[in-house]
Amino acid sequence: GAPDPTAGASIDDENCWHLDEEQVQEQVKLFLSQGGYHGSGKQLNLLFAKVREMLKMRDSNGARMLTLITEQFMADPRLSLWRQQGTAMTDKYRQLWDELGALWMCIVLNPHCKLEQKASWLKQLKKWNSVDVCPWEDGNHGNELPNLTNALPQGANANQDSSNRPHRTVFTRAIEACDLHWQGRPPNRPLQTWKHCYSSIIFSILEHVPTACARVDALRSHGYPREALRLAIAIVNTLRRQQQKQLEMFRAQKKELLHRGVTSITNLEGWVGHPLDPVGTLFSSLMEACRVDDESFHGFSDFTESMGQCKSLEYQHLPAHKFLEEGESYLTLAVEVALIGLGQQRIMPDGLYAQEKVCRNEEQLISKLQEIELDDTLVKIFRKQAVFLLEAGPYSGLGEVIHRESVPMHTFAKYLFTSLLPHDAELAYKTALRAMRLLVLESTAPSGDMSRPHHIASVVPNRYPRWFTLSHIESQQCELASTMLTAAKGDVRRLETVLESIQKNIHSSSHIFKLAQDAFKIATLMDSLPDITLLKVSLELGLQVMRMTLSTLNWRRREMVRWLVTCATEVGVYALDSIMQNWFTLFTPTEATSIVATTVMSNSTIVRLHLDCHQQEKLAGSARTLALQCAMKDPQNCALSALTLCEKDHIAFETAYQIVLDAATTGMSYSQLFTIARYMEHRGYPMRAYKLATLAMTHLNLSYNQDTHPAINDVLWACALSHSLGKNELAAIIPLVVKSVKCATVLSDILRRCTLTTPGMVGLHGRRNSGKLMSLDKAPLRQLLDATIGAYINTTHSRLTHISPRHYSEFIEFLSKARETFLMAHDGHIQFTQFIDNLKQIYKGKKKLMMLVRERFG
Repeated sequence: GAPDPTAGASIDDENCWHLDEEQVQEQVKLFLSQGGYHGSGKQLNLLFAKVREMLKMRDSNGARMLTLITEQFMADPRLSLWRQQGTAMTDKYRQLWDELGALWMCIVLNPHCKLEQKASWLKQLKKWNSVDVCPWEDGNHGNELPNLTNALPQGANANQDSSNRPHRTVFTRAIEACDLHWQGRPPNRPLQTWKHCYSSIIFSILEHVPTACARVDALRSHGYPREALRLAIAIVNTLRRQQQKQLEMFRAQKKELLHRGVTSITNLEGWVGHPLDPVGTLFSSLMEACRVDDESFHGFSDFTESMGQCKSLEYQHLPAHKFLEEGESYLTLAVEVALIGLGQQRIMPDGLYAQEKVCRNEEQLISKLQEIELDDTLVKIFRKQAVFLLEAGPYSGLGEVIHRESVPMHTFAKYLFTSLLPHDAELAYKTALRAMRLLVLESTAPSGDMSRPHHIASVVPNRYPRWFTLSHIESQQCELASTMLTAAKGDVRRLETVLESIQKNIHSSSHIFKLAQDAFKIATLMDSLPDITLLKVSLELGLQVMRMTLSTLNWRRREMVRWLVTCATEVGVYALDSIMQNWFTLFTPTEATSIVATTVMSNSTIVRLHLDCHQQEKLAGSARTLALQCAMKDPQNCALSALTLCEKDHIAFETAYQIVLDAATTGMSYSQLFTIARYMEHRGYPMRAYKLATLAMTHLNLSYNQDTHPAINDVLWACALSHSLGKNELAAIIPLVVKSVKCATVLSDILRRCTLTTPGMVGLHGRRNSGKLMSLDKAPLRQLLDATIGAYINTTHSRLTHISPRHYSEFIEFLSKARETFLMAHDGHIQFTQFIDNLKQIYKGKKKLMMLVRERFG
């Protein structure tokens, strides 16, 4: 822990400690400079706790110590750096500033302080507030909320127009709170004497709830636990009365409001995620009173005498007879106020920090609620609040019509659902289904309250730019749906309702896919027979994902398609048949042939489905029909798969081959045609392979320097195939080769191979023909030889225009290769000599190179 900068007084002294100011300043400076490392945040929180402890002891140094801390915070050099760069401060650091603001709120609300003290604090706060690097309350520089802290008439800013006010900083609320009084307190009389004026005087409906709760925090902090507790109870009672009133008002206008389909948000500032954490304050004040534990009871003796010697640390339903209604306890009040706060309809605040804080606050509150075991009394409260939230209209985030920018209720509804499920399933589902909405992503959502027109900007399709936490929100929505699916296993009616809700409300394909997978897992748990309804839900969701992602690129698409086939296989043969018949609404042609049909026709699927011959044939028929349709639609990518899938059916195979031929002239590349041609040869259709190879050659173009082109192997293969079929086939392909291939080394390779064996030597039936080798003087080989010599001549000139000395020896080797080809012609010797003489004449400037040419070739 941090070294203690305060030294306590002795028992008899007045409660005033010595404060080592320099030490406090040095410590804060040091922790801030560490920038959140080495637990510095924790150390600063310890210092804040120290301030609270001093306030509780009513030590006047508490405010002084907080002033020193604040000065160091304001002097932090990172503030101006972040402001210049326009970057946000870290979350941990933001939270420290929040605590700083809340502590100042506590200090200025000290019911004990003198007016001159308050005046000096106000001056100090205003000074900090005016510094341009002073952090803003919502954590981002650029959005404005109306002044709501001070709803009391004597507020200095009450009638000021919000548009010309400066931004709210972390100190704004404390500055505004300086105008608040503890009315009803007789002048110069100690606070303890006014016990009973709370509900009537201090907390009237006029006061803004967060401000009223800040008073509770102030009373607790300044060592008035009983008064704090009474005020908390008064606030909760008022909130409940307000709830009841609002419900009655809404019922009166319900018809008209629902007919117009609009709603207004009465509360622009939500209480959950609010800088002053009002719900958290009420909840912890009431929960503290539930702990039957002497030390923290500090001042509650008159409430607890009747409890006897109970020392248990469990939360108890303590009756506080003086302030509570029949059958109520601090615990029931704490739970109820948490539910009221969590269910409140509120607008999504501006800025990333404020939005993350809403999520964080909600999750913290729910995790505290989860520690409490629900007994019958608490279940009653859950029921009451759930019913209220469903019926309450605009005051509830679960009302029938909500504002499109209302903070979603998914996280809260999931907690309500699991809590209510064992006690009232119908209500649990009703609540969770109502909460599934995510209106901000719906293009036709009701526009709602027009009093904040700048928030109803035009909707970017499917994404709302101001909602920084949208991906978190969507995953919470998905969690809620998954929880309902799991709970509904085995209940056909409920599963159908949940499925409908998912299809209507979830807009992200990856989340629907996750739900489909969840449903599949739950449906096929090993210990029992598969739940067929849940399997169908899983398949339905899978099909929806396929339709959603068909025309948009999605990197998980292959995985999704494979998964869908697995799921349909589990559902049964009719499901597979159905997806193949409707393939065009679900898959691209490539996916349909290469993944879907191929998997369906695989042995493992047939074994998994226990199909008889008749069923197998029916499925195969669907697969072949699909394959032919896909080949027609996208021959480049599907023709080969189609041929493979149709192998066992003569007519289908012929049809597929015909589709390839029709597409060959227009829609297919040489590499696709060569691949199919090789497949044909492999399958024992050499003439068809040859036909496709000649078509492929017409698409090919190999220039003189492409001697490592990937198609070279295909060209050599095509020539070897033609050669093996006979003289006529070879004679027909050579003109195509000459036209398409300008690369000398490739041409000489083909030429050499053609002169070594007789065409058609090994006939189709393995019969040896007693054919002769073909003559190089006659067509078609003469044409090939001339083309090869021509290619060598052209390549030589091309190489010489850009040659550098380090390539000379390589060039001489190239000429040696060329000579071998020249010499294959009957007058080749003369041609080559002329060629070399020609070179010596044209490139005589390259003296060194020509010397090397002379040395080798004379």
